[in-house]
Amino acid sequence: MTIKEITPVVLCGGSGTRLWPLSRKGFPKQFIPVYHGKSLLQLTFERLSSFGNILALSGEEHRFFVEEAAEKSKVNLTQILEPIARDTAPAMALAACHARQENPESILLFCPADHFIPDNDLFRKMVLEAAYYAKSGNIVTFGVRPTSPSTAYGYIETGDEVGPGIWKSAKFLEKPDHETAMAFLSSGKHLWNAGIFLVRADVLADAIARFEPQTFDACSDAIASAQLDGHFLRPGGQFKDAMAKSIDYAVMERAENVLVAPFQGVWSDVGSWNAMSDLGTKLQNGNCVLGVEENVRMVNSENTVVHGTDRRLIVTLGTKDLVVIDTPDALLVSASAEVEAIKNVVRDLAAENHGQALDHRRVARPWGDYDSIDHSDRYQVKRITVKPGAQLSLQRHHHRAEHWIVVKGSALVTCDGKKFLLGENQSTYIPVGAVHRMENPGKIPLELIEVQSGSYLGEDDIERLDDVYGRIPE
Repeated sequence: MTIKEITPVVLCGGSGTRLWPLSRKGFPKQFIPVYHGKSLLQLTFERLSSFGNILALSGEEHRFFVEEAAEKSKVNLTQILEPIARDTAPAMALAACHARQENPESILLFCPADHFIPDNDLFRKMVLEAAYYAKSGNIVTFGVRPTSPSTAYGYIETGDEVGPGIWKSAKFLEKPDHETAMAFLSSGKHLWNAGIFLVRADVLADAIARFEPQTFDACSDAIASAQLDGHFLRPGGQFKDAMAKSIDYAVMERAENVLVAPFQGVWSDVGSWNAMSDLGTKLQNGNCVLGVEENVRMVNSENTVVHGTDRRLIVTLGTKDLVVIDTPDALLVSASAEVEAIKNVVRDLAAENHGQALDHRRVARPWGDYDSIDHSDRYQVKRITVKPGAQLSLQRHHHRAEHWIVVKGSALVTCDGKKFLLGENQSTYIPVGAVHRMENPGKIPLELIEVQSGSYLGEDDIERLDDVYGRIPE
């Protein structure tokens, strides 16, 4: 078995609400640069790069974030774009149906996009050691030996040993209460469920067809009628008929050919702020700093985690067992023991229509990003950053005018058929209804201030006439 016989499949979904307010639905944790300037997705791609071409499951909303991470990791990537999110079982079914078209016995390595696994060599060694069992027709999953009675993870109970360090799966178990987790820890038979799977494409497809025939039929039809758009594969058919269900419920708890291999090395699903602190800078007295470290001062503090930004100075004085997460539009202050409840708070905030529950003030776009600095009823101020060589769509607005002031780089502006170049400290005016576009022809990021004024300033007041990113509705 060689490493090139295995195709990595990265599952890029998930909203990461347990890491709110840094991670939100519009820009979840897998895309945020949290470890030495790299995102968890970029680290995942780098870890899998030696396997060769990578397949990723994502959606329209995040496809360019995935593409950007692949470019930074220098990997060849094909994205299957799920029309709607349906959990891991339909996502993995799409990948299996796609892969078996070329080679039914191709071995697929399914990996979440948001796990932290620092030892790439040990990870590859672990996968290759388990590949024999997958090639023989088994579904291999990897279990992490628990180091604490965690209630944040699902567990796998191991059965009979079938080879050196690999067992039959006896049972998949939900996240337990503390007392049950203590019993799991002492049993020696229970492992944390890492959510990583190694399986032949035909074996997984057959299992889903057996246990979830409606989902299999929907995914098989979706792949059969899929359209290739560059390196984006858009499933067609009736994918919406697939049942929203995790792969554990759909297959792993019911199949007889599931084996469990021990995970080798350090692993974290970075599923809470306590877990995220392992990626930060450790200080004295159990303190930890994330983000912009130079803007954080901790005085007489113990076991305190602080995420800083470039917006303001944060000082903790005499704190103990606290988590302080600062972002431009939301601040979280939580007892360390309560961070697992953040997802419930986010759910309630979303139900109350708080925009901060789902979206950041800074919004990522395929061409760069914008940050809403200030706003009122009839004006809005944004800081816009455009990547070198990128361009916004050719568009017009029916209710607002715009003033653009370049503060860094250069902008090539199109306005009602006229093209002109703006340098630093130069500005222009875009009237209501004018057809316009902004491009960055330079080699450094373009930064400008946009002042919008008008009777309506919503993001839906954009009529796109041309767009290199395919965002014009059909």
